[in-house]
Amino acid sequence: MIRVSVLDKNGKPLMPTKASRARRWLKEGKAKIVHNDLNIFCIQLLVETSGYDTQLIALGLDPGKKFTGVGVQSAKFTLFMAHLILPFSDVTKKMSGRLILRRARRGRRINCKVAFSKRAHRQKRFDNRRHNKLPPSIRANKEMELRVTKELVKLFPINQVTYECVKAKGDKGFSPVMVGQKVMLQWLGEIVPSNTQEGWQTSILRQQLGLAKDKKNKEKQSPETHAHDGIALAASNFMQFEKFHTANAHGHRWIGEVVVTSAPFRVIARPNLFRRQLHFENPVKEVSGNRKRKGGTVTPFGFRSGDLVKAEKAGKIFIGWIGGYTQTSKTKNISVYDHNWYRIGQFSPSKVHLLKRNTRLCVAS
Repeated sequence: MIRVSVLDKNGKPLMPTKASRARRWLKEGKAKIVHNDLNIFCIQLLVETSGYDTQLIALGLDPGKKFTGVGVQSAKFTLFMAHLILPFSDVTKKMSGRLILRRARRGRRINCKVAFSKRAHRQKRFDNRRHNKLPPSIRANKEMELRVTKELVKLFPINQVTYECVKAKGDKGFSPVMVGQKVMLQWLGEIVPSNTQEGWQTSILRQQLGLAKDKKNKEKQSPETHAHDGIALAASNFMQFEKFHTANAHGHRWIGEVVVTSAPFRVIARPNLFRRQLHFENPVKEVSGNRKRKGGTVTPFGFRSGDLVKAEKAGKIFIGWIGGYTQTSKTKNISVYDHNWYRIGQFSPSKVHLLKRNTRLCVAS
């Protein structure tokens, strides 16, 4: 049975309630629907609540290099599941392109034919060799996980966050998943109490709960790939695999109980925005002699990149996010993309209607 998130008059999260009770409150005028950035159905009470007692609700985060699993669990209900598409690949690609362009500019600026002491090297303005600096790709991953965590804390009275820690094996160096774990745990500790768990413990508990795991295709956007691991991490706050010793036997056994139920599932990504640039990497001149426009997050039609819109073409309705536009003397089109940032199509501005302004998150059911 799916549970509905409930807020009090001041916006403080209360224990989720049954869908039938939420419908009755809405019908009687005791509550209203409130919107949030994660597209979760949520109501806010317009009357005084009967109490603020809450049960233990845990959040599980299964971080990865390209994907992260999220699960919110109480002792009797699964409240929410999510599959995060992390921006690691997009940020890495942009940083690599920036590196190539900077090297090319330095090569054009510095005359390598003269002595090294006479070259036009710009002196450093500050010491940028900080050893505690996170790489941009890792920082983008962790900030997205933190953003989703903050939104969930606003909707559910979460008492505990369980974060899966990764340890590198052998002498193969380090994994990108490991980098930033310490900083992420510090960020989480400032929001809600948090603890850690290793991957093998998550695997044992997931099997005990009977949750399926798809190890063949980790890109598959379903609960079986990563979200079930998030549920297992959250369930670790209700079940423990402990030792026991009696006069006749000894060993390990499961202590505690948790019930896994159906819950809303979301696929969450970041819009792949391209900032305004002076020109393309390889400038191409048009007939008029002006360079073609490159990038930008605003359009002359009142939309901004990342806005959620409803577009119509040939009698069909499409829901997507603004990704760019084309404007010439003959045509005016707006490009609409899905949450994977694949273009759905180009639409006339008159056929595009704004649903929600850019929240820096693309949420799909």
